[in-house]
Amino acid sequence: MSYTDYIWDLGGTLLDNYQTSATAFHEVLLEDFGVNVAYDAVYDALRISTDFAVSQFAASLPDFIAIYKKREAQTLTTPVLFPDAVRVLATIVESGHRNFMISHRNDQVLEILAAAGISSYFTEVVTSSNGFARKPSPDSINYLLDTYNPAQPVMIGDRDIDILAGQNAHIDTIYFAPEDQEKIKATHHVTKLIDILDL
Repeated sequence: MSYTDYIWDLGGTLLDNYQTSATAFHEVLLEDFGVNVAYDAVYDALRISTDFAVSQFAASLPDFIAIYKKREAQTLTTPVLFPDAVRVLATIVESGHRNFMISHRNDQVLEILAAAGISSYFTEVVTSSNGFARKPSPDSINYLLDTYNPAQPVMIGDRDIDILAGQNAHIDTIYFAPEDQEKIKATHHVTKLIDILDL
């Protein structure tokens, strides 16, 4: 391991949530609003961002976001982690290094981490409640850099906004893509979380 401090995104990076989120989004569209959109189209839009998916399929639907967030929260009470997520987080801590998390979600993130059994592996979790601008702004990363003065930090994420946030903060980046996706210009690319330990 050449890095000392690992700054993680949650959804799609540690938490395998796109399928459950897409299912919730699709169900709300169909069941609550009678809008029939292909599941794959919803999934692909959510991979870009929730805001993008809403703009594509639900921009004119009243209260859609509130209903969707409630349905999604119900599915996240039993979070599913990507393979080796716990092993990677634990190895980093056991090696004397630190994990941090930056999420656009509110403090529900803390409940998700607790339900997944991984809260103890994080030195600090930054949520939307901290009030920083959303990624790709580097504000939340810069806060961690200023607060903890890491020797060799790296940002890990599954979307371009994660990688851009790291680049905007002038730190190395790891792009995690378990499926065959477009290549993002990052310092490293991995298809399995366990490979991060070899970087």
